[in-house]
Amino acid sequence: MDVIDPQLTDLEPISLLWASPERSGDVSAIHAELFNPPWSEDAIRKLLEHPAAAALIAVAGMRREPAGFVLAQLAGDEAEILSVGVAPRFQRRGLGKKLIDGLIRAAAKAEARRLFLEVGVDNKSALRLYEKLEFKRVGIRPKYYQRRGEPPVDALVLALEF
Repeated sequence: MDVIDPQLTDLEPISLLWASPERSGDVSAIHAELFNPPWSEDAIRKLLEHPAAAALIAVAGMRREPAGFVLAQLAGDEAEILSVGVAPRFQRRGLGKKLIDGLIRAAAKAEARRLFLEVGVDNKSALRLYEKLEFKRVGIRPKYYQRRGEPPVDALVLALEF
């Protein structure tokens, strides 16, 4: 599923690949750049080893530089995005949308009918993306995100029916 994104200024080809446990270091490195607190490489490896895991990693260029990821799990006719992130140098280029679109296709092939996720009420760019993808608000989790050195943040629970 190789794609060349015309929005990439250096015209690097972007590929979406299944994220195997061997990619846990790449995923955890990106996660650490984006989240407080970050998930450990061991926690990500265990997630990727689980039979219900569905995960993609985006790699850029001939060097296959890790550029982004989406981690999810499948259960029956539902799927849930656990974490999604794009490395800072690749942000604002449509890569987050490509990762989620890829996951939606994978979940649909696995016969999921609904995709859930939680997002902090303060994450405006993610909220815009999820709105564009037609996710709908189905709930709220008060003080869900406990961030080091910061007050807790509520999470919106969003769902996409397909």
